[in-house]
Amino acid sequence: MAHATLMKFGYPDSCIWEDAHWAVLLRPQQVTLGAVVLCSKSNVTAFSELSEEAFLALAGMTKRIEACLSQFRKFDKINYLALMMVDPHVHFHVIPRYAAPQIWENETYADGGWPGVPDLKTFVAPNPSAAALLTATLRNLSKEHA
Repeated sequence: MAHATLMKFGYPDSCIWEDAHWAVLLRPQQVTLGAVVLCSKSNVTAFSELSEEAFLALAGMTKRIEACLSQFRKFDKINYLALMMVDPHVHFHVIPRYAAPQIWENETYADGGWPGVPDLKTFVAPNPSAAALLTATLRNLSKEHA
């Protein structure tokens, strides 16, 4: 059964792809366009508690995330934030960073923290149809990098 952190980020509907250890989910609050959550499917709450297999799978997941997101939009940097303060299970907020605002589906996505730390309090919350379209777009692109 999916744990609370996966569910908070909309699993399984928001799932872009997953393997036995990790799920890549569309982040409901788009700090920047294409922000995702890389969430462990394990019930562990400390990074050091992940299995060796999960650590090995992490390398492939990050490569696939970056390939998929860079095909979607050319980002200037990418940040992986492992905060786990509110949502306890091991997960990373993956934030593509853009020097210039991005426009997608008639909505402007500005990187409020550029060029510093991401501003997690400034975001676009896409409406359900826009979020579903963004999830489907990233899901289709991710298949090319499987």
